[in-house]
Amino acid sequence: MNNEINSNDLLSLCRRRGFVWPSFELYGGVAGMFDYGPLGSNMRNNIVEVWRDIYRGREGFIEIDSETVNPREIFKASGHVDEFADLVTYCTKCEAASRADHLVKEFFDNPDVLSPKELDDAFVKFNVKCPECGGKLGPVEEFNLMFKTTIGRGSSRGGYLRPETAQGIFVNYLNLYRYNREKLPLGVIQTGRGYRNEISPRQGMIRMREFNMMEVELFVDPDDKSWSRFHEVENDLITLVPNTGTEAVTMTVGETVKKGIIANKVLAYFVYTTQQFLIRLGIDPKRLRFRQHLRDEMAHYAMDCWDAEVLLSLGWIEVTGIADRGCWDLSRHAEFSGTELTHFKKFDEPEERETDKVKAKHKALGPRFKDKAKSIAEMMEAKHPSDIRDGKLVLKLEDGEVILDSEFFEVVKVREKISGERVVPHVIEPSHGLDRIFYSVLEHAYTHDEKEDYTVLKLAPEIAPIKVGIFPLMEKDGLDTLALDMYKKVHSPSMEAYYDGSGTIGKRYARMDEIGTPWCITVDYESIEGPSKGTVTIRDRDTTAQKRIQADSVQEILRSLLSGGRFDDL
Repeated sequence: MNNEINSNDLLSLCRRRGFVWPSFELYGGVAGMFDYGPLGSNMRNNIVEVWRDIYRGREGFIEIDSETVNPREIFKASGHVDEFADLVTYCTKCEAASRADHLVKEFFDNPDVLSPKELDDAFVKFNVKCPECGGKLGPVEEFNLMFKTTIGRGSSRGGYLRPETAQGIFVNYLNLYRYNREKLPLGVIQTGRGYRNEISPRQGMIRMREFNMMEVELFVDPDDKSWSRFHEVENDLITLVPNTGTEAVTMTVGETVKKGIIANKVLAYFVYTTQQFLIRLGIDPKRLRFRQHLRDEMAHYAMDCWDAEVLLSLGWIEVTGIADRGCWDLSRHAEFSGTELTHFKKFDEPEERETDKVKAKHKALGPRFKDKAKSIAEMMEAKHPSDIRDGKLVLKLEDGEVILDSEFFEVVKVREKISGERVVPHVIEPSHGLDRIFYSVLEHAYTHDEKEDYTVLKLAPEIAPIKVGIFPLMEKDGLDTLALDMYKKVHSPSMEAYYDGSGTIGKRYARMDEIGTPWCITVDYESIEGPSKGTVTIRDRDTTAQKRIQADSVQEILRSLLSGGRFDDL
């Protein structure tokens, strides 16, 4: 049995059996784009439902669905306009574009942290040439990965296709906060498409220009990064590669926090939750680790970040990032929108404090704003001193903005009893790459017997695109009628069944094994006559064991098996 595969072998199976197809193949295709076929769509949706079961079911998070086209202001505030870029080089001969850091990955452990000059120097030092034609490479430059667009006919308002789903959650923070009755923690999930104009995608489904994401944004009190369920996992083991330069270490989740390797319990809990999720999908625990980003590798928004990496035929590949984004996102959107995005944190007992307050200068406001002076004064005094920018306050009125300088206000110290304070929530973000997870699960499930030329996808039953194949031994003598009746009773959105009466039973088993179907049921002549009348044969994919069961118990037995019941106990 050979479990080491070439990624092209698996993609060939996926194309042939309807998991995924290259997009636009009729017109020559586009690199980095794939369509999900019938089996792939089923399996992808099943993965999403497992994810929802954990985050909506177990954790009680809420779900939204936001727009994929966003105004430029959103990504200016988030930092993507200025920071979201890869380094590109163009061949001076054939003009092919290549991602510069990928061309030197055999020479550096982390080439993505190299500067353009360092990459230029590496091309010379290691004699790196164009991978397409062998020509000389040109200078390295930045390339922003977002797809640009405009919003509206003839509009001059620029926009982008979102490179992540996260911003749709952040800009809806106030709506979500009110929905959650102004309480923290607040967990929000979202699935959907993201778009990144990759320079030269060459790794199949690992690097795509249009891709599927499953993102979680958890808003927490910045002074309380504990988690009520942490005790449930603190003694469980996890394998980490810290950014201290040490080798991979295995320790308990509790130890990762005690030793300061993972900064807080919330982050540690959701790193481990990611491990639970991936193993439940069928990822081999021995080929799974969590690598901490180096400080100069960290995204512009991250205080800390851990990648769930899966060992594939392509090497160690990131499939999920679990980041502590701090208060970056809400602070930036508050600054750029002029809207307060905070949480009111109540004290157990009121406290007397000396605080800074904005105080209106009514004598200056009256002559200038006349009948609007009172309402402007109230708006001004509702502002926090941190809202003052360059000595000015910006107020949004019904008829437009008004900018006020120190002629109209002052900052004074007052003592008062306060019942709480406003804080900017911090965000913990497990961001899952659905397509990479989909492909990784297929690789880890793939087994091939070279001697027999026989392939089996040992998919976890709950994500298998088809749960059960139902066959008549022969399509005659009423066996086909009984098998079709059973198919109609069994088949449902949660128990996808497949009727097949073509070819030998062995060939039908082989077709089901190749697409990962965990069980097959055969209606034979013993089902309609003799001492075994009213029974059928059920076969287990992974062991090829077969048992006779009562035909009228098939639905109940399949539900039990899908819920984790043992085939040996039938």
